[in-house]
Amino acid sequence: MKILLIGAGAWGTALAVSAAPRHDVTLWARDAALVSALQAGRENARYLPGIALPESLELQGGVDSLDHAVRGQDLIVMATPVSAARGLLRSLQHASAPVVWLSKGLEAALPANPGAAPSGPSFGLLVHEILAQVAINLRAGVLSGPSFAMEVARGQPTALVAASEHADVRDALVAAFHGPALRVYASDDVIGVEVGGAVKNVLAIATGLCDGLQLGLNARAALITRGLAEITRLGVALGARPETFNGLSGLGDLVLTATGDLSRNRKVGLLLARGQTSAQALASLGHVAEGVYCARAVAERARHLGVSMPITDAVVALLDGRLTPASAVAALMGRDATTEY
Repeated sequence: MKILLIGAGAWGTALAVSAAPRHDVTLWARDAALVSALQAGRENARYLPGIALPESLELQGGVDSLDHAVRGQDLIVMATPVSAARGLLRSLQHASAPVVWLSKGLEAALPANPGAAPSGPSFGLLVHEILAQVAINLRAGVLSGPSFAMEVARGQPTALVAASEHADVRDALVAAFHGPALRVYASDDVIGVEVGGAVKNVLAIATGLCDGLQLGLNARAALITRGLAEITRLGVALGARPETFNGLSGLGDLVLTATGDLSRNRKVGLLLARGQTSAQALASLGHVAEGVYCARAVAERARHLGVSMPITDAVVALLDGRLTPASAVAALMGRDATTEY
């Protein structure tokens, strides 16, 4: 099977390392300097230090044409941030192979055209909604679930979920990545899988804040549980099935990202608890933390749908500097008593 992974960050590189022993895999990156470094050292020292790239893994990008790399592939995987999804999907709209994405988040709201009449509420879109706007004819899907790139690259046991409305796309993802250390389950609930993967990043910031303030394990358990309730409410309002959120891309991904030391979003919460601003926290990470970029889009989307997401709203206020860590906790704990369901 011929597989093209576009984007040589941690996750794209990890999946390429995992699949290369069994398939004909190409890892493509836009950054020419990064491609040269990968080719010279056979290691992604910036994103996955210490992980050797298989000799069979082909490395392309920079001056190499993406159009040329796409030809003849059986599966095309977008391993890029959500912010790059619109442009990349537009460039891949005529691809004959299935196109899937690894992104977890919502696009930032697009600015209105100056002088244009208001066209409705402004909020960010999930990737499958961007697809419907710019590449509706693609056979596409998403691969998601609880997964730290470093552990996948090391061959440590991991389980993911492949979601698409097209059975052949689900089958292609299973054929590409299911192996001795990586289980891939199939789902047709694209909305649920995307919502779970996106919103858990926001809730992980809240849990990192909780741990950074040393509020205790009771508080952490409460945040994770009530965070899952927020994810489920939003997902169901968007058309997802409730049971999806009890699976890998819901509960599984939330628990991993909210508690794992490799979680960038959790690290943001820990840094906020120390008094850093969101800009300072991101600068110290040196990597993308999707929860920071999509928190406001999640809150706006929920507000438009009439969905209550108090933890998400508190995270947005904290990131904007409108609440301090202590006042964010006080605001959540001071809410009126209510029923659990």
